[in-house]
Amino acid sequence: MNLLFPSIMGIFLIMSCSKEINKPIALKNPYEMVEHGHKRVDNYYWMRLTDEQKSSKQPDKQTQDVLEYIKSENDYTNDKLSPTEDLQEKLFNEIVGRIKKDDETVPYLENGYYYYYRYEDGKEYAINCRKKGSLEAKEEIYLDENQLAKGYDYFNVGGLSISPNNVWLAYAVDTLSRRTYEIFFKNLITGEVLKETIPNTTGYIAWANDNKTIFYTSKNKITLLSEKIYRHKLGTSSENDMLVYHEKDDSFYIGVQRSKSGEYIIIYNSSTTVSDYQILKANNPDGTFKNFSPRIKDHEYDISHYKDKFFILTNMDAKNKRLMVTDQNNTEISNWREVIKHDNEIHLLSMRIFQNHIVINDRKDGLRGFRILNQKYGNDHRITFDENTYSARFSVNEEFKTNILRFSYSSLQTPRSVYDYNMDSKKRILMKQQEVVGGYSSQEYLSERKYVIARDGAKIPVSILFKKDLKSNGPQPLLLYAYGSYGSTIDPYFSSTRLSLLDRGFIFAIAHVRGSQIYGRKSYEDGKLLNKKNTFYDFIDVGKYLINNNYTDKTSLFCQGGSAGGLLIGAVVNMEPDMWRGALAGVPFVDVVTTMLDPTIPLTSNEWDEWGDPREKIYYDYMLSYSPYDQIDSINYPNMLVTTGFYDSQVQYWEPLKWVAKLREYWSGSNDLFLKMNMDAGHSGKSGRFIRFKEYALEYAWMLDLVGIKK
Repeated sequence: MNLLFPSIMGIFLIMSCSKEINKPIALKNPYEMVEHGHKRVDNYYWMRLTDEQKSSKQPDKQTQDVLEYIKSENDYTNDKLSPTEDLQEKLFNEIVGRIKKDDETVPYLENGYYYYYRYEDGKEYAINCRKKGSLEAKEEIYLDENQLAKGYDYFNVGGLSISPNNVWLAYAVDTLSRRTYEIFFKNLITGEVLKETIPNTTGYIAWANDNKTIFYTSKNKITLLSEKIYRHKLGTSSENDMLVYHEKDDSFYIGVQRSKSGEYIIIYNSSTTVSDYQILKANNPDGTFKNFSPRIKDHEYDISHYKDKFFILTNMDAKNKRLMVTDQNNTEISNWREVIKHDNEIHLLSMRIFQNHIVINDRKDGLRGFRILNQKYGNDHRITFDENTYSARFSVNEEFKTNILRFSYSSLQTPRSVYDYNMDSKKRILMKQQEVVGGYSSQEYLSERKYVIARDGAKIPVSILFKKDLKSNGPQPLLLYAYGSYGSTIDPYFSSTRLSLLDRGFIFAIAHVRGSQIYGRKSYEDGKLLNKKNTFYDFIDVGKYLINNNYTDKTSLFCQGGSAGGLLIGAVVNMEPDMWRGALAGVPFVDVVTTMLDPTIPLTSNEWDEWGDPREKIYYDYMLSYSPYDQIDSINYPNMLVTTGFYDSQVQYWEPLKWVAKLREYWSGSNDLFLKMNMDAGHSGKSGRFIRFKEYALEYAWMLDLVGIKK
């Protein structure tokens, strides 16, 4: 690599002295990269700052220039979208107006206490509470996040974990939005918060049974990888903590947890294709962790402790996983015995173990549901649902000696609902349904499940939602959303925010593209590595289906995706620029080749199993062929709005910043390109319950304005 860095960095020019703000123009300063004999030149590499530069109280010249350029982009966006400000405000008030201000969660029982959190009107953050023994008992506020958040532009609480004797609370705080947390300890009897803290962690801890030993995961300060597990004793400095596990393979994420049984501390290790575990008796915190079963290539599994056994969900000889069991003292794979056979049509996702029942959350026909096995009587059954598109998943189930399963249910039409289900009588009780303030009737809307045949013959589901009385026989504005990476499946879910679009005539659709696990593991494998383009083709083919079947047309079709879904958006606007009226790209991963060649960038090495390692030519060439940043051309791009956060730990801010700068260089036609960078937020946007909806209001107003809807 050869860096040709400018000696003088007059980085941007605003090409007007009038009050009108014109398009920012970024100075080009070539940075040459050579890999496999192929040379690329990145004219905007200079926009990349280190964490030290970003946090410095005395910014250097490069930092000042980058910040000024970002400001020019934000100012341009604010100026050009100023005619929509009244609509933005109206939308924001609509969205937050539907949210119950004094709300609380359904209490759950754990270790003698009922736990819940609630919100108070006028406050942005949760108030965490518990009641001892009964819901009629006196409320204890054990952590008021509103008090802690005072004085911070960004505030987020990570893992909340209470000691087995119910005395100590460990909680973690991130005030920068880099997903790096500092752990604090609070005595719940006296209210005292200890002076000792543990910096630079993932935020999650596991208590040993002595009520004074915890295990936690530290992060690499440069790569942000979780790579070390430490043991900490209350009352001691974290500088003296004992290293108990070091994951030296940087393709793995690691963490530590306490088993639901309370008998084991479990270290988990997972890459995209491999997982394994280290276990330790929780009664022996000073002991040595034992490997559960030797790590095997392409073997993924999950474990759950039950009495003297471990249950295992494994993909060993089972692409969609099967359930096995082993004695807790003989955990090597040779001792595993089958409980549920592999099924090509049903993907086993996760499990919960109870005294007399095993519950499997699985995906059948692309929809999440439950299979319940009665260990006492040896029979099983499924929980059935009536809607044609929905999602059902586990809620909080901390109690072992119970026949009640708590689960959450949602669909495009049905607000999130929490049920208690009697696994013996098969009766379910609705404990709480998300309230939509101002009134909401699911009967006013209609959801559909359609199937699109992709160009290679694959069947791609698409979930569609619209308001009945606004759906006509002609094309309407439509927002098409997808993600399509890491095997993460976007299930059809309810959003009260979305009503602001639906009630103005928009149709909303989710394309369940490959790269997810909508039909099990094969769907994922068909959309990763050297099959990645299938994700983009599926999305385009769904869009064409919606056009050809008169749901929408090219003048009214919008596409949206975030993070790896932002890569999807970047790819499809290069491949089919004329299909879209507008494209929304949130925190987009768009400079694929450069990022995946640099293991110093946070999380890169973890991603090679997903995208491929471009140090190998076959992956380099394939990546290069779809990387949005590298494939920019002088074509008529659709209107685009790109949003990101300066402190993003997942997709570094400079990727969308460079992307927009390069797009401007090649831009043709009369469509608009806007960048909105949040200067005090990260990957998930602003913290707080309501303020984050400002970005939704901006995006919605931008789309509505483009199709002529002004109010």
